[in-house]
Amino acid sequence: MSISLAIDMMGGDNGMAATVPGLAQALARYPNLRCLLVGDSAQIRTAIKDLKHIDQAQIIHASESVDMHESPAAALRFKKDSSMRVAINLLAEGKADACVSAGNTGALMATARFVLKMLPGIDRPAIISALPRANGHVHVLDLGANIDSSPEMLLQFGLMGDSMVRTLEQVSKPTVGLLNIGSEDIKGSDTIKQTAELLKSSNLNYVGYVEGDDIFNGSVDIVVSDGFSGNVALKTSEGLVQMLVGVMREEFRRSIFSRLSALVAAPVLRSFRDRIDHRRYNGAMLLGLNGTVVKSHGDVDGLAFFHAIEVARLAAEKDLVFHIRSDLAESAAPGGTPV
Repeated sequence: MSISLAIDMMGGDNGMAATVPGLAQALARYPNLRCLLVGDSAQIRTAIKDLKHIDQAQIIHASESVDMHESPAAALRFKKDSSMRVAINLLAEGKADACVSAGNTGALMATARFVLKMLPGIDRPAIISALPRANGHVHVLDLGANIDSSPEMLLQFGLMGDSMVRTLEQVSKPTVGLLNIGSEDIKGSDTIKQTAELLKSSNLNYVGYVEGDDIFNGSVDIVVSDGFSGNVALKTSEGLVQMLVGVMREEFRRSIFSRLSALVAAPVLRSFRDRIDHRRYNGAMLLGLNGTVVKSHGDVDGLAFFHAIEVARLAAEKDLVFHIRSDLAESAAPGGTPV
């Protein structure tokens, strides 16, 4: 089955310095992948002229691009021919199965919501991504789309996250936890306590409150959070990994003996780096939209952008949006859990 992706080639801090190498890896890995490359056609044509498998790609011209610091409202109103907007339009028109962008998160969210609309029963989109842990990974949502979330919205996040993990990873009954400042029932705000009651009465495999350290210890498959707390947890974990790698590099370069030790330990160090490398977990989905939109980090390289493309390709291949829509309808049916 051929999968078609609309790729915003101009988005992100590094633009085509990241999107082109990522595209090259994806085209080489997946012969059935077809990519619509959206952006300044002259620049794209020059950047990809030496790529292999270029017959799998088609350039779609867009005369504008959205700045990383541009107001979402301004981008939505005045940048109607931006690479981001054109890529999302291709998805809405059925010419692409999914869309990938490393551009301005707020503008991507606002534009995608305006063009694609929301799935029935969902109030707002949520950003979900996988984070590494000792064994496998854990999915966390929301990672920054919504600062304040009502109990009903947090329940919706849980339902969508559950549907996504079951669909993409074939986990029959993923465990769901609610991020809180403690595991005791008396802990947390009124919003958290009300959300807990909704999750308990749902058909989700809800295991209760989880704290920040539980995100990485393997106790749950999905962590539900408001966007503020989720984004802090994400950025903290990424910063910690960068600090650990930096400190280890400094220590191994400290003396001739430490350099020799680094040579001996090189295989273990490479394995450690690969297991916690945030680039390999790049690609967050905007769940709740009537279409698959994947947000790459803005400051990424080709490897990270390739993994964002991988996320979009898998979601399109598994028809994730159809499954979420069906699962939401089932949960809202008589006898189910209304959303």
